Amino acid sequence: NELDFLRQLCSLTLDELLDAAGAADKLPFLPRWETKAIDLHAAYAQRMSEVGKKGYGMFAKHHVFTVENGQLVPVRYPDPQRLDELPGYEQEREKVIANTRALLAGMPANNVLLYGDAGTGKSTSIQALVNEYADQGLRLIELYKEQYDLIPDILRQVKGRNYRFLLFLDDLSFEENETSYKYLKAVMEGGAEAPPENVRICATSNRRHLVREVWSDRSDIEHDGDIHRSDTVEEKLSLASRFGLQLFYPAPTFEEYQQIVSILSERAGTDLTAEQLRAAAATWQVRSGSRSGRTARQFVDQLEH
Repeated sequence: NELDFLRQLCSLTLDELLDAAGAADKLPFLPRWETKAIDLHAAYAQRMSEVGKKGYGMFAKHHVFTVENGQLVPVRYPDPQRLDELPGYEQEREKVIANTRALLAGMPANNVLLYGDAGTGKSTSIQALVNEYADQGLRLIELYKEQYDLIPDILRQVKGRNYRFLLFLDDLSFEENETSYKYLKAVMEGGAEAPPENVRICATSNRRHLVREVWSDRSDIEHDGDIHRSDTVEEKLSLASRFGLQLFYPAPTFEEYQQIVSILSERAGTDLTAEQLRAAAATWQVRSGSRSGRTARQFVDQLEH
């Protein structure tokens, strides 16, 4: 009945409204509008069939979230990066994409760890992935290290929804005196409550062994008093094993770096010749002291000044 009422309301023109109000000869300066027939029953049925992907409320309007005071808060202006805009590391991203598609299809999917050199595009790959599949119901929740104790509550908030969530832990690492990694291990596997089937953890780190280990961890017993030293070391290394998909993002070779520069500069429309671009890019990476996709981006951005 409500849909029928709305349909009739949508069909009214301004002249019909003025006639009904007895003001047909008044307000002639108001602009007229045209109407067309619309099947609101069919539109409503289609919307309901897609509610698992398009949802309602903030999950329909936004696809990236952070956490404030224990509550999900939408990111209104997320990074707009797309997968086809990222040069290099195609083989690594294809594995992450395949794992994400499995999650979206309701099939078994792994937690993901992207580790490697700084500036190689690990975090950008995750952000671009969510942008690519947002229309299929993929959502991202970014958590900072001091918020890891909120993970159980966040999981309960999203458990059972038709969306698929990536819990994004950027720059994941722990110092030797930190113990919160034990809490994260229990959340991922081994806790009393099973993790939701619609949530997977995606983490990035500059090192594969996420808990910092020092040589004293492997020292002789008389130095540190730890009788079961091997168990202590294994406990620190076991967090990474909770990630079923681990992908290494190494620093690009010189030729790979030049190829990334070439792709980015072509998109930016720089007017340097190939030889000039190659020489300038080589000089830039020497002066910056690093060779990565981030360095290439910074170089191309500087050319546009």
